Amino acid sequence: MATLSQVLGRPLNQLVNEAVRDYVTRRSREVEMDLEATLESLRAYRRSDPNFERAIADYVDAEASLTEDPAEGQRAMDIGPAQTRILELLNG
Repeated sequence: MATLSQVLGRPLNQLVNEAVRDYVTRRSREVEMDLEATLESLRAYRRSDPNFERAIADYVDAEASLTEDPAEGQRAMDIGPAQTRILELLNG
C-alpha cells in the first residue's frame, strides 16, 4: 500500500479512506438489494395468504404434533397480546 501511495503521490490515509468509502458504498448496495428481496418475499406471502390462515393452520399443526408439552398443559398467567390472540383463535 505504501508503494501505491508513492506511485500515485497521495497520502496513505487518503487511499485507505477511499478504499473504506468504496467498500461501504458497495456493501450498502448489496444489503439494500437483500432487504428489498426480503420485503418483496414478505409482500408476496401476504398476497398469497392475506388473513394468515395457512400460517395459523401450520402453527396449530406444529403445536398439536408436540410429544411433550414443556408447560405440561398449564397456562401462563402473564401472557402478551399475541399469545392471547392465539389462544382465542385456538379456543374459538
